[in-house]
This record gives sequence, structure tokens and C-alpha cells, in this order.
Amino acid sequence: MAEKDERLLAMLIYLISFFTAFIGPLVIWLVKKDDSKFIDHHGKEYFNFLISVFVYTIVSIILIVVLVGILFVIVVGIGSFIFTIIAAIKAYEGEYYRFPFIFRIL
Repeated sequence: MAEKDERLLAMLIYLISFFTAFIGPLVIWLVKKDDSKFIDHHGKEYFNFLISVFVYTIVSIILIVVLVGILFVIVVGIGSFIFTIIAAIKAYEGEYYRFPFIFRIL
């Protein structure tokens, strides 16, 4: 199980994303990724998640032309909020959480 400091920083990657979607998590991940495999895992997961949400949002915006995209934009927004909270909780509990429905690029 990860140490308390590692768990707090991993959780902070997700929680700070509500205020600074890119910069805050990036700084935490880049500073601590070499020190902790646990933080490195959660940093990679978050940025894979961010890339996937961006792609899903772009596709949804394109699909607004046929009116089904409005529903997709809402689902992507609610889903990203819920999955981020779940990931923060799992990180604090010391688990290696993997987001569903994301592209594993990093």
C-alpha cells in the first residue's frame, strides 16, 4: 500500500483538476513521478483520461449537427466529474485505479 504522502498527492492530482485542469496535475506529476510509482501511475491515468475526455468532447460537438451530440456532451461532462471523484477516492485509499472507457496513450 502507498504511503500517506503519496496517497495525498495522488488524490490532489484529481482534486486540483477541478480548478486547473492541466497545469496543477501536470506540476504534481512531473515533480513526483520519479519518486513514486504510485503517483506516476495516477498522473498517467489522469492525463490519459484528460486526452480521452477531450476527444469525446470534440466528437460530441461535431455530432451536435445531428442533435445527438447534445446528449453526448452532457454524458461526457457528468461522467468525467463522477469518474474524477471516484479516482480521487481510490487514490486516497491507496488503490491503483484505472478509468474505464479511456485511451491508454501514456
